[in-house]
Amino acid sequence: MRRIAVIGCGGAGKSTFSRRLGEILGLPVTHLDRLFWRPGWVPTERAEWRRIQRGLVAADRWILDGNYGGTMDIRLAAADTVILLDFPRRTCLRRALRRTIRGGEQAPGCPERFDPEFLRWIWTWPHAGRRRMFAHLAEHGGGTRQILLSSPREAAAYLARVRSR
Repeated sequence: MRRIAVIGCGGAGKSTFSRRLGEILGLPVTHLDRLFWRPGWVPTERAEWRRIQRGLVAADRWILDGNYGGTMDIRLAAADTVILLDFPRRTCLRRALRRTIRGGEQAPGCPERFDPEFLRWIWTWPHAGRRRMFAHLAEHGGGTRQILLSSPREAAAYLARVRSR
């Protein structure tokens, strides 16, 4: 595993999981949210975002954490491994709300905030988001090793197995 895409529902813990996996494997980790959002929650323009993604995947070794369906094709085509955190909705909602309350910054100049649209996205994930994610995997991830982790316990066990190798 040298080029890993970590994807899944908001609030699943993709960033934390990616950071821990990166520490274990000695791979650089890029949290896509930190690159996509400009100060004041201004999104990166689509053409520039695709250019940034192509630059990221050109490296030999990486972990990229985040979904961004409009650029999923770039990451899945370049990844050798895709890890999907497919946790229960209640887990993701609880974690997202806790992160909002705790505060901090999602990206430089983008403080955590209560975002009903984001919570709605998490709520609909089991039906719409999950289906789109599997469609992306089927269309663009054919040559990748695909790992599905269905709970925080499975994710922790996976990290422990990788650490013990």
